[in-house]
Amino acid sequence: MTGFSPREIVSELDRFIVGQADAKRAVAIALRNRWRRQQLSDDLREEVLPKNILMIGPTGVGKTEISRRLAKLAQAPFIKVEATKFTEVGYVGRDVEQIIRDLIEAAIGLVKEAKRKDVEAKAHSAAEERVLDALVGPEAGAATRESFRKKLRSGELDDKEIEIQVADTGGAASSFEIPGMPGAQMGMINLNDMLGKAFGERTKARRVIVKDSYELLIAEESDKLLDQDQVISDAIYSVENNGIVFLDEIDKICAKSERQGGDVSREGVQRDLLPLIEGTTVATKHGPVKTDHILFIASGAFHLSKPSDLLPELQGRLPIRVELQALTRDDFRRILTEPEASLIKQYIALLKTEDVTLEFAEDGIDALADIAAEVNASVENIGARRLHTIMERVLDEISFAATDRAGETVKIDAAYVHEALGDLAKNTDLSKFIL
Repeated sequence: MTGFSPREIVSELDRFIVGQADAKRAVAIALRNRWRRQQLSDDLREEVLPKNILMIGPTGVGKTEISRRLAKLAQAPFIKVEATKFTEVGYVGRDVEQIIRDLIEAAIGLVKEAKRKDVEAKAHSAAEERVLDALVGPEAGAATRESFRKKLRSGELDDKEIEIQVADTGGAASSFEIPGMPGAQMGMINLNDMLGKAFGERTKARRVIVKDSYELLIAEESDKLLDQDQVISDAIYSVENNGIVFLDEIDKICAKSERQGGDVSREGVQRDLLPLIEGTTVATKHGPVKTDHILFIASGAFHLSKPSDLLPELQGRLPIRVELQALTRDDFRRILTEPEASLIKQYIALLKTEDVTLEFAEDGIDALADIAAEVNASVENIGARRLHTIMERVLDEISFAATDRAGETVKIDAAYVHEALGDLAKNTDLSKFIL
């Protein structure tokens, strides 16, 4: 779990996301409260529950991006799911408990990655022995092995192809579900697991070059050195205490206020989410997981519905409300220039690979921001995503002809932008289809 202060978390998010100070503050405080809770005595720690967040704001203003950046920052088990992907228990489809099962898998990956670093040296030397076995055979004399070991370490054999035996993990076809059975995915029957235990570890031969073989073999040898039971127990602890679930598109499972009766894919899913957010125990193939202290961040555009259309019990379980603001013309200008990987920097780097130098004039950036704000206001407000559409349209000709224009410098100014977009931005009917 990260030890960043709320101010540091906000400044980290500022590097990638423009504006939305309220939302950044809310997630920063929520994240810091996880750390504060860990410092409490055991009996008090049990009582402190996370304050779940509901983010409300139009599409394309940064709700999902905040969650993505938060995941990298948190160093905690994190999963982002769309609420629309789930159905009520008892119907064909994924039930909401699958969220926690997926979160456990993510946590196991994180714990393994951390523990692999501790056994890396041992795993590397075991992998080296296996590569040598593939090169000279296990019966080769000590002198031969040593001479090949020197060549191997100096990189002389990097491009040599060898055949190695690796564990056969099988593909998707080797596991199946029992259709229509609630919670079937929990006990997803994996034939490889069953057969592996019955007949010993199955392996398959793979032909790879020496340089690429190390990654496969080190991962395999590391897993042999890890205590798998400890990995699972650490992962479950991490999920129960530090887990974060980001529920996107929560507004799409709102029943319209004028409709009567519970709808399978809407109110039923909300009802199933209630115990999960309040705190329940979910059965997973790795053991039971308590959800009492998992932080839930829900977000939705609420275009066609209102937060009050959610079930009252669900509203009560999302006590912190954060409203994200629609983007203005100034925000668009900042989005184009300020973030570390801003759109302009991305396009300059992409065309640099073709030896074409792009230069954006100040009035060109202003024109892009003006048109984005204008089209969003007159057609449909899709937020920052509008900039992607406009940039693609403006740079369409250069991107297509870049290979023939190597060595050139292209200046994007206001005149260039208006020429590329022509009357499209002015003609609302055309804008609907093209921008």
